[in-house]
Amino acid sequence: MLPTVTPPGLHEFTAGVIARYARPGARVVDLGCGPGAMSERAEPLHVDIVAVDRNSAVYKGKHPFVALDFDGPSFADALGIGAFNLVLAVEVIEHVESPIGFLRNVARLLAKNGVAVITTPNVDSLPARLKFLLAGRLRMMDERSDPTHISPIFADLLIRQFLPRVGLRVKEHFLFPPNGHQLTRKPIALALRLASRVFRAEVIAGDHHVLVLEAGE
Repeated sequence: MLPTVTPPGLHEFTAGVIARYARPGARVVDLGCGPGAMSERAEPLHVDIVAVDRNSAVYKGKHPFVALDFDGPSFADALGIGAFNLVLAVEVIEHVESPIGFLRNVARLLAKNGVAVITTPNVDSLPARLKFLLAGRLRMMDERSDPTHISPIFADLLIRQFLPRVGLRVKEHFLFPPNGHQLTRKPIALALRLASRVFRAEVIAGDHHVLVLEAGE
């Protein structure tokens, strides 16, 4: 299995979501593929995969590879408009300069009835809210995090503002890990899990969003 820099279990969880939508022969594009771990996980689904990343030097997989800058306003043109049944972007959108521009390109890549599976750090979580309250810093977006994390994605703004602008909507929304936090020390994570039951907002649990997007009406 190729290496991944994502938190333990996130790839496996996301691969389970992808398997629900990947049909044999489907065209799949893996945006921000890195070494190619997610493409490798999708291979047993008998799909046609194109791997895409900015840096070709990091790619270790065997599928066709395209080097692209996701900050380009029209990077979808180089891959094919309406060419893919499934678009993957695992822990990518928080790295781009314009999340709306990125999502607009994702929408352009989708074939009719296609879906996109996108994951990103959950900056709405209870641990993230507490860190911002106490330290004025965003969890997984601060000086201790990946320095290329530059665009926090807030669920409310994403669903209410970003997606309608680009013609997408949420088909399914998962949180990983479900009802918990693995990036927080266990005693604190347990206390936060119990505390989260007091609040109605579902997004306060889980370290990552896993979103299935489809074309809007």
